[in-house]
Amino acid sequence: MTVISSSTSTTAESASTSSQNGLMANYELFLSILTTQIQNQDPLDPIDSAEYTSQLVQYSNVEQSIQQNKNLESIIASLESNQSMSYVSYIGNEITADASSTLLSGSAASWGYELQEDASGSFEIRNSSGDLVYSGEVELKAGSGTFNWAGQTDTGGDAADGVYSISFDLRDANSRPEKVTTAVSGIVDSVDWSSGSAVLSVDGRSVPVSSVLSVSSPS
Repeated sequence: MTVISSSTSTTAESASTSSQNGLMANYELFLSILTTQIQNQDPLDPIDSAEYTSQLVQYSNVEQSIQQNKNLESIIASLESNQSMSYVSYIGNEITADASSTLLSGSAASWGYELQEDASGSFEIRNSSGDLVYSGEVELKAGSGTFNWAGQTDTGGDAADGVYSISFDLRDANSRPEKVTTAVSGIVDSVDWSSGSAVLSVDGRSVPVSSVLSVSSPS
């Protein structure tokens, strides 16, 4: 079943709109003060108008810059929307992805792996910023398997939902380094934006779109 879910965040006004509102309030105050001073100036010693003209020009330049920012915000929003919808084309296609990164959701995350020999050693789980969240010792059997994480942290707390990566430092029975392969392949059956970035569901496994290495038509 094809599933497409998304989340959309809205704000009362953009930063540029807020800036423009503040500018217009100050602009109207400036004009009010200017008008009052002109009305009450000494006819025999008039106020220098060059300074007022300079300030009016500065206000105009700032207003134009804010308008340009609003236009850029609109363009960026449109590009982000188009990019998000382009991920829909992944549905029904086969992908190969680096499965070292996965999505933690509801205190559950898992990584698929393949190993040539039984091995033991340590692992580290890091968040999207590269900060170490959880680590420990592990023993893995040769072949294909799944490493599960319940979202706990080294400090005993619960990690926030999001994308996390895992790395292993393992050695076999002869103390030789053993590489853990975390690449995953499969058919994409859904796209989810609820985490704030596109996450693909591949045979029940969550795969961040940023981890995709290749896309092809199913064989």
